[in-house]
Amino acid sequence: MAEPTPSLIEYPSDFPIKIMGLMHDDFAQTMVGLVTLHDPDFNAAKMEMRPSAKGTYLALTVTVRATSREQLDNLYRALSSHPMVKVVL
Repeated sequence: MAEPTPSLIEYPSDFPIKIMGLMHDDFAQTMVGLVTLHDPDFNAAKMEMRPSAKGTYLALTVTVRATSREQLDNLYRALSSHPMVKVVL
């Protein structure tokens, strides 16, 4: 089995993640709940929200305290597989 690629991120560190989905009343709050499962100290007050020009989509930028590659991988998987999420960067 191949060795995992070494991480380019030093842990712990603040790590921004952009989450995009259709504009929906519960989108931001649902994403906060999901992010908090992986980073219990996540500060939702620092989350940035940007609607698309036509108001169809909402982009959220959340900054998590990354403590391991496993934590980030699990968070990306959880976000990417959520039905409200279109893109995670």
